[in-house]
Amino acid sequence: MTHRRTFNAFISSALVTWKSTGKLQQTIAKCVERTGRALHSGKITTVKIWPEHAGGGRYFDFRSKFIPASIEFAEESPLCTTLSKDGHRIRTVEHLLSCLEATGVDNCRIEIENEDSYDQSVEVPILDGSAREWMEAIEQAGLKVATDPTGKGCEKLAAFLNEPVHMWKNDSFIAAFPSPKVYITYGINFPEVPAIGCQWFSSPLLDGTCFAEQISSSRTFCIYEEVERLRDAGLIKGGSTENAIVCSGSRGWLNPPLRYHDEPCRHKALDLIGDLSLFARSGSQGLPVAHIIVYKACSFSNTYIVPSQVEVVGLKPRAITMSKKCVRIALSIAVSESISGGGHALHAEFVRSLELNRKSDCWLSKSR
Repeated sequence: MTHRRTFNAFISSALVTWKSTGKLQQTIAKCVERTGRALHSGKITTVKIWPEHAGGGRYFDFRSKFIPASIEFAEESPLCTTLSKDGHRIRTVEHLLSCLEATGVDNCRIEIENEDSYDQSVEVPILDGSAREWMEAIEQAGLKVATDPTGKGCEKLAAFLNEPVHMWKNDSFIAAFPSPKVYITYGINFPEVPAIGCQWFSSPLLDGTCFAEQISSSRTFCIYEEVERLRDAGLIKGGSTENAIVCSGSRGWLNPPLRYHDEPCRHKALDLIGDLSLFARSGSQGLPVAHIIVYKACSFSNTYIVPSQVEVVGLKPRAITMSKKCVRIALSIAVSESISGGGHALHAEFVRSLELNRKSDCWLSKSR
């Protein structure tokens, strides 16, 4: 699909209105490189972030296979967000994408490789478990206006939510309400782990240094009593107290101090931004301009949501009807998400509901 057709499909949606942010699309000023150990595979991985033309968006380059950072390429994956195309997979992309979205790196080529030249799956390094090192690297490299191949700049668009939308499963939910700016409110609840318990975090985003100061340094966390089960499942082979904060139900935090008193909740907001960035297209802003409220997304497992569980106020039911195939793909993203602090399934399903609504509205407008 050409950029023009993509743009036309975007602006046809009744759920969102695509407007100019008043800014030009940006890219990174020079190449950034980081090497580290992957959380789940334990392998050493190198990532290079290269400048890209306006309209190119964000995409991964793995063995010369290009995989867009788009919800259309998200697939089933345990405890992380994975992108896949033509048999090649990029795992644990959420921290890096969160930082790129928040800092305004709208277009870039993300070259990634690991030590195994025959592996068709690669994982973004976990680094210290947060997005702090990515943040520092981007700040050091700086940003510049992205231009198209003719040397012209392109305006940056953002999706402004027109009507409330929400979805839920049991007491887990994600909702979004029209707002003049991006605002995120996130809640988690681990009653079996008193040191974490119930936490709430709320903050405006893309607002000065908010992401850098309040979110980027929050690290991934896990429950000590679940570690053995996760390792038996072939996960967290590269996990350690150097790249995660570990909490025991009976003994509390095993590797303090925390960077924030509510660090686990802030980290889930970090993950959310990375997952919502998958709504971006052709250098647009991924985060919808809305107040997004999430509660207990980490309890959302790969169970099918029936159409009645996705409601867009004011829209005709057929405008949000999902095919069985689309629902299966969207909800298979989560595998054992409820084991320890997941949430990527509900995040991704929310983005996919916006995307499917966009496509449905486009089709409906053509059929009238």
